[in-house]
Amino acid sequence: MNEEALNLSVRKFLKKVGITAQREIEAAVREGIESGKLTGNESLKAVVKLEVEGVDVAHQIDGEITLE
Repeated sequence: MNEEALNLSVRKFLKKVGITAQREIEAAVREGIESGKLTGNESLKAVVKLEVEGVDVAHQIDGEITLE
């Protein structure tokens, strides 16, 4: 196994995940505020579930996103 190739591949994947997740969250929050579902001062529970096929990885990351 090439450690450097693995590291670069994982970093590339995580960058893609981070950018995509941020865009989706921001769009959903804007839509929620525009529709009146959110007021703009909430704290929202967030959960990310990570699975990697072929290896025994199943991990959940819990967090909170504050709007104010």
